[in-house]
Amino acid sequence: MPRRVSILGATGSIGQNTIDLIRRDAGDYDVVALTGAGNIAQLAADAIELGADVAVTARDDLLDELRAALQGSGVEAAAGAGALVEVAARPADWIMSAIVGAAGLAPGFAALEQGSTLALANKESLVCAGKILLDTARTKGTTILPVDSEHSAIFQALVGEDISAIERIIITASGGAFRDWPLQDLPQATLDQASSHPNWDMGQRITIDSASMFNKAMEVIETREFFGVDPAQIEVLVHPQSMIHALVGFNDGGLMAHVGPPDMRHAIGYALHYPHRKRLPVERLDFAAIGQFEFRAPDDVRWPALRLAREAMATGGMMGAVFNAAKEAALDGFVAGQINFVQMAEVVEDTMTHLDHQSGLIHATMTLDNVYKVDHLAREAAKAAIDKRAG
Repeated sequence: MPRRVSILGATGSIGQNTIDLIRRDAGDYDVVALTGAGNIAQLAADAIELGADVAVTARDDLLDELRAALQGSGVEAAAGAGALVEVAARPADWIMSAIVGAAGLAPGFAALEQGSTLALANKESLVCAGKILLDTARTKGTTILPVDSEHSAIFQALVGEDISAIERIIITASGGAFRDWPLQDLPQATLDQASSHPNWDMGQRITIDSASMFNKAMEVIETREFFGVDPAQIEVLVHPQSMIHALVGFNDGGLMAHVGPPDMRHAIGYALHYPHRKRLPVERLDFAAIGQFEFRAPDDVRWPALRLAREAMATGGMMGAVFNAAKEAALDGFVAGQINFVQMAEVVEDTMTHLDHQSGLIHATMTLDNVYKVDHLAREAAKAAIDKRAG
């Protein structure tokens, strides 16, 4: 019997790679829902090809365009934030959560509530609301599988291991577009330069986050939340080749590394077929040709995002939601040309400092409503910090 699957964020890079794997074994899957945002042509084409029950755009203003693209196909069309939550709640065996940003929170919770296995690529879910997300999964008896390449690597290294034996977890970072730039040149970095990744083929926003290391900073927080380790046990190592995705160190001094090509289909495929492994269309590494791997310690001056993530974890409460909201707003400001590359971290730090004074709010009971409230206030504070610099 085919597995019922949904892909939230189907038009992004994670979603498209998921679709690539599903279409290779299309008879094994019954696609319930695909969602996207502005790329209506891609969303409609994929929904028709895969025979989805419904396609949803997050943008209400594009519903008519989606309906026209799906006309005569038998695929239902819907739009808006409410529709995203509704289709996430439709019965499915496996749901990919790849909506970018805090917009992916509510659909992810809806998927867990109805009992689906959740393949989690939405970093914000754990960073902003990790405690209640994991509590929901435990209460509902559902499974969350990590799809970030680093967290998938850690997860795989821990199969059959006692998590209490972990001494350290090392997640690797490529260093992004500016890892070898002189520090004094970073304020002049252009949007096009920040949007070009040396190893990975990803969307613009995550590529810029890689250059600023905000992507890795989010992953540090994710690691703490998902695996329940102390922040002091989490290390970041710059590895320009992007082939060792993570290493797990145990109390006997041994390290277990996960090695593979920089291809997201590996982590997606592992989550799709878990607990089994299935042949995947990814490159097989030739170690003799590679010759050597390079490692270096991250520079907190070049990448202040890592320090800010550790400060967010030390503060606790809902400071992760502040960190994420400020990061998203600062990225918007950089993309719009209001602030330069270096000022993104400044905006996040200003926002965290501003919201830290409202400790009663930050340390209030974590609920989804409270997370959204903190998210809103942090975005407002970040916009003020951007306007101050833009003015």
